[in-house]
Amino acid sequence: MKSKIILFDLDGTLIDSTEAILESFEMAFKSFGVNVPSQEDIKELIGYPLDYMFEHLGVSSDVVWDYVDAYKQHYRTISCQKTILLPNALQSIELASSFAILGIVTTKTALYSKEMLEYMGVMHYFDVLIGREDVTNPKPHPEPIQKALKLLPKVSDIWMIGDTCMDMLCAKECCVKAIGVTSGYASCKELIKCSDIVVEDTLKAVTHISTL
Repeated sequence: MKSKIILFDLDGTLIDSTEAILESFEMAFKSFGVNVPSQEDIKELIGYPLDYMFEHLGVSSDVVWDYVDAYKQHYRTISCQKTILLPNALQSIELASSFAILGIVTTKTALYSKEMLEYMGVMHYFDVLIGREDVTNPKPHPEPIQKALKLLPKVSDIWMIGDTCMDMLCAKECCVKAIGVTSGYASCKELIKCSDIVVEDTLKAVTHISTL
């Protein structure tokens, strides 16, 4: 029996789907005849749920789910082709799987995330994947991690690896240890405010965990 659990975020932690995200936002806004926000404004919100992102980009709450649906329709058609594993991500997954039970906790749609990870040939490493449709309250609320842990064996040494303070706060609320990685959308300066451990990427994070 493996004595550790490692939960990973997706965007900016294991994968880079920036191109697919930006293109899908552009298509969603254009489908409603609305000016597309700047890429910088969109990038600042990556990691939050889509409805939150659209509302903070100026979409009214009464039509926000229409925009989310338009986004998803386009995203699903391009996500596999326009998403890549981040440098060292595969090595970190392989290393982590040698001594820990692995899971994914993301604000992305679970269905599309599973399809994408299967396309990349890595989904079989993970025993659970919790996405936006699996919870009422997304990160930083503790519900996503709590739900993932209910589906996994009971062990005491549990870690969350993510690239935003949402990941770190979610872990803290669950009394789970966390490591921030600077491979994604938050800067080292931001992550230091919410995590005691900040490293360059998931391989360094997993290597750190393996030595403890």
